[in-house]
Parts: sequence; structure tokens; C-alpha cells
Amino acid sequence: MLSRTLLLFILAVGLLLLLLVSALTTFGTPQPVVINGTAAPPLPTLNPAAVAEGERLYARYCASCHGANLEGAPDWKTPLSDGSLPPPPQDSSGHTWHHADSLLLTIIREGGAPTTNSKMPAFGEQLRDEEIEAILAFFKSRWGEEERKFQWWVTVVGGEQ
Repeated sequence: MLSRTLLLFILAVGLLLLLLVSALTTFGTPQPVVINGTAAPPLPTLNPAAVAEGERLYARYCASCHGANLEGAPDWKTPLSDGSLPPPPQDSSGHTWHHADSLLLTIIREGGAPTTNSKMPAFGEQLRDEEIEAILAFFKSRWGEEERKFQWWVTVVGGEQ
């Protein structure tokens, strides 16, 4: 018969092993994105090939207005004389990350929203959907983690914003 001390030791070692296995199986496992108590699936990993393609396409089609480094036009929040807004930044300092993928893809494809008197041209005739998605992946690669999480949550849970 095992002594009480040996039995307690075996139980303690078993408990430690169980905790270790539990920690190892959850460590590195993507966690859901939770905002205001509402969860979205874990933030997806960006495809490096799509990001690289998006960077190339951005330089060709977008940088002349939105800046080589996604910085947007100077004083982009101040309306121009015609009431339209200058091109905003596409990095974390702008507002692009506040919107769902579906809206962003539509704006790139069809041009800026008429309600904002935007001068954003439509690129649906020049770019395939996969290319437009690659440009969006490039934007996301330049956002901070919190902006990416929020934008993912808006895309999955928050509806059209």
C-alpha cells in the first residue's frame, strides 16, 4: 500500500501535468475577438502573398491619392471647396478600419459613397475581385492589432458600417 505522502506527491504531479497539458494546448490557439461582450471568431491570419500583391497594386492604383505610405492627403479631415473630403489615410490613423470588409470592397470596386460627395474613382473595371481583396489585405497589414480586431469584429458581427 502506498504511503499517504507518496499518494499526495503522485496526485500533485498528476495535477501539474494536467495543467501543463492544458496550458500547452491553449497557448497559441487564436482567441475570439470580443467587443462589448459580443464575440467574433478569432482574427484570421493575413496571407503574405495577398499582402505583397496588394502592396504592388496599391502603389499602382492608390498611392497617387492616398500616399505612398498610406498616409492620406494632408489635412484630410477638412472638406475641400466643393464639400468633398480629401483622400483619407489607409493606415491606423485613418478611419478605414472602422468599416466592414463588404463596404470597403464595394467602395474600391464602385467608387466613393455619394453621401459623402467622395471623389474616389471606381476600380471595378480595372481590378478583379481578388486584386481588390489583396489591396484590402495590404491595408490590414499596416493596421495595429487593435484596429485589425475591431475591423474584423465589425466585419463579422457589427454588420455594414
